[in-house]
Amino acid sequence: MAAPPASADAPRSSPPPPVAGDGTDRTAAKSEAACEDRSSAEALDRLLPPVGTGRSPRKRTTSQCKSEPPLLRTSKRTIYTAGRPPWYNEHGTQSKEAFAIGLGGGSASGKTTVARMIIEALDVPWVVLLSMDSFYKVLTQQQQEQAALHNYNFDHPDAFDFDLIVSTLQKLKQGKSVKVPVYDFTTHSRKKDWKTLYGANVIIFEGIMAFADKTLLELLDMKIFVDTDSDIRLVRRLRRDISERGRDIAGVIKQYNKFVKPAFDQYIQPTMRLADIVVPRGSGNTVAIDLIVQHVHSQLEERKLRWDMAALASAHQCHPLPRTLSVLKSTPQVRGMHTIIRDKETSRDEFIFYSKRLMRLLIEHALSFLPFQDCVVQTPQGQDYAGKCYAGKQITGVSILRAGETMEPALRAVCKDVRIGTILIQTNQLTGEPELHYLRLPKDISDDHVILMDCTVSTGAAAMMAVRVLLDHDVPEDKIFLLSLLMAEMGVHSVAYAFPRVRIITTAVDKRVNDLFRIIPGIGNFGDRYFGTDAIPEGSDEEEAASMG
Repeated sequence: MAAPPASADAPRSSPPPPVAGDGTDRTAAKSEAACEDRSSAEALDRLLPPVGTGRSPRKRTTSQCKSEPPLLRTSKRTIYTAGRPPWYNEHGTQSKEAFAIGLGGGSASGKTTVARMIIEALDVPWVVLLSMDSFYKVLTQQQQEQAALHNYNFDHPDAFDFDLIVSTLQKLKQGKSVKVPVYDFTTHSRKKDWKTLYGANVIIFEGIMAFADKTLLELLDMKIFVDTDSDIRLVRRLRRDISERGRDIAGVIKQYNKFVKPAFDQYIQPTMRLADIVVPRGSGNTVAIDLIVQHVHSQLEERKLRWDMAALASAHQCHPLPRTLSVLKSTPQVRGMHTIIRDKETSRDEFIFYSKRLMRLLIEHALSFLPFQDCVVQTPQGQDYAGKCYAGKQITGVSILRAGETMEPALRAVCKDVRIGTILIQTNQLTGEPELHYLRLPKDISDDHVILMDCTVSTGAAAMMAVRVLLDHDVPEDKIFLLSLLMAEMGVHSVAYAFPRVRIITTAVDKRVNDLFRIIPGIGNFGDRYFGTDAIPEGSDEEEAASMG
């Protein structure tokens, strides 16, 4: 059941929403706080109520792993090992927007702690936590001076860049990559390097003014207000600002009385009526958090996309090959190299040698589709030569691991100083779906022509996911070139149907795939033959997981 929509226009005549954690996790540089201030911060800890830690472990409801959660916990961070399932349909467009949760409440009410408890209890990957603290406006010189004297109101709606908040949340909900500013609380300014966020199935947005903007409210699928006693919030704020932000007690109390408390009464507390759920006692209210988690799980299940590979295979039968496909001319030389690498008796050394030759020819052929413009140069003899030069900004190669990385040397050999990115996509053995596990893309890739490389494409599932990732990073569709040594007609049709402006370039196209989604007649498992890894028994689960290109 979806959370009921809230309106910023008409006040509700009904009582506050039904009732269904601890200090914030904000970072700031070390400062010159005096020793007595640090002692005061330690003394303040004793005034805080104990945080409930007796949560019983939740049973997993996701299907990626049967025994243990798909994550690795280190002393510094949590690394999810489960992949992100498809977030788009067969048309290549996003099927459902990410589920956005808004967390509002007073300063130091425990919003960030509640958010992290929800994330931990959800126990699913691809959750993004977005803090409103990142979106303070850039201060003028006069405002900087006021802030240094604790005379600038950071708790007023005008202190936040709501236009940037809304555009960032919109892009995240649409599955796009976004850049988020990093705010330095000691200098009251944005840092030079912004943080990149991408790949959210669930977005948790927290901040004191989370419900203060009408457009922002409309983007939130669920609104939660964390209601914590004002005395506890004051103690937490004193502790945080003294120990983490290098401020003295007098300055913190002055700012609290002058700005924080009046802002809470005027702007924050009234937004409680807009919330779908109010959580008293913050992180100590495990019952409320469990109810929230159950609701989010049900929403994720409703939004889950299920791939039908059989339907994908039959959707384009008997259709002519698309005009965006370009196949390297099958000269006797090219056909001879195909004969060698397709032969199961070919040694690994020969397989690598002739695969590399084909890759070089394929890359050279692909570059002929890049835009070129007329240019004139002067020869050593002092004569003009009317020639051509590349009309784009830059060329970037992106390999789909692991087989795609074998094409990187050929690209580097013909494109000087080319940038390289990588994407890891694997097939979930339980669902049969492709899953995104890892990506590393160069900065500002949206301005480049991108050579997307995978050695074989059978169903097109992995290629479609990789193209979608590039589109989410604002690479124009017509600037993407999908290169593969060998493709099946099914994969060609799937990619072309979803992304009709992507240029597809290969050395050969085979007619069909078998029940395990292997290309027929095919080339075998390219990665195993190239890297010399052990062959996977025909028909095994591992063989099926490796087959879906």
